[in-house]
Amino acid sequence: MLYWAAVFFVIALLAAVFGFGGIAASAVGVAKILFFVFLILAVVSLIFGRRVPT
Repeated sequence: MLYWAAVFFVIALLAAVFGFGGIAASAVGVAKILFFVFLILAVVSLIFGRRVPT
């Protein structure tokens, strides 16, 4: 998921360089959403992923 956030960020940078403001803004929005979803899932997996075997 972090990979896709980086891909959308690069797309946003390229769109901004070539002057496509609307596409750049929407790509940045998607990248932000994917990045925060990745952070939430990473924290949840760190909290619940480490179980002590009984």
